[in-house]
Amino acid sequence: MARKKITVVGAGNVGATLVQRLAEMEVGDIVVVDIPEMEGMPAGKALDILESGPVYGYDSKVVGATDYEPTAGSDIVVITAGLPRKPGMSRDDLLKTNANIVKSVTLEAARKSPNSILIIVSNPLDAMCQVALKTSGFPKHRVIGMAGVLDSARMKTFLAEALNVSVDNVQTLVLGGHGDTMVPMTRFCTVAGVPVGELLPQDKLDAIIQRTRDGGAEIVKLLKTGSAYYAPSASVAEMVEAILKDKKKIMPCAAYLEGEYGIEGIFVGVPVKLGARGIEQILQLNLTVNERVALQKSSSAVKELCAALPA
Repeated sequence: MARKKITVVGAGNVGATLVQRLAEMEVGDIVVVDIPEMEGMPAGKALDILESGPVYGYDSKVVGATDYEPTAGSDIVVITAGLPRKPGMSRDDLLKTNANIVKSVTLEAARKSPNSILIIVSNPLDAMCQVALKTSGFPKHRVIGMAGVLDSARMKTFLAEALNVSVDNVQTLVLGGHGDTMVPMTRFCTVAGVPVGELLPQDKLDAIIQRTRDGGAEIVKLLKTGSAYYAPSASVAEMVEAILKDKKKIMPCAAYLEGEYGIEGIFVGVPVKLGARGIEQILQLNLTVNERVALQKSSSAVKELCAALPA
């Protein structure tokens, strides 16, 4: 049986760490691509990861390139390409710059791998998903944004720390846009099946919710010269595995909504079932009035971003 093929666009910290994780997981062979100006860099990183195989015991093939020819026929294409926000750069500047990058990358990826599933990691996440969907012409179930898995993992970390329990015991769910308006759903958070509200006072829960919302910014502040990549790459790897192994795994991902949760025509983080076809089902939870209001507020922020996208 032919091995699965995964393309990772962008050989920076998130992309390269993801390639390493996927190689170690042996879910398929991997191609990492970057721009021609980075001549040699993706190939060098790919070779370095390939040469780790004899030590770790994996047989995944890893190649690096600065063109899309080796990516042809990929099952999954992960797009991590884009610029971080620089001093003096407005949010709109970043949006337009990254929209152009994601558009050009998606065109190449869709041309070479017309049957692939796209996983978008580039920021601003929800708006970049919109660009990828429009540019690729793919059906909505084959364009997925990575955000909720990461945000939920951060919340899980903070809850496990606060309660001094294994992260394996903690279940969390974070919905909404990937940003300040994300909606951590404490009502659905449990520790070994026990609702978290029975284990922590509200003020501690509120502090954890806020820290989850600020999760990315906290790491940027500490690093000073970049942003998170270990947890983001781990989150993408979990999504890739769920798709390639057809696990039917329920995960919070950015999905294109057409009326679900009363939201129309944008990507928002919701619980989905991930399997071989990509998003195989969007789960519709019965939300309280407050939860619905919070999700609508988050989707409004996403709509504003999308309205500023270049035509």
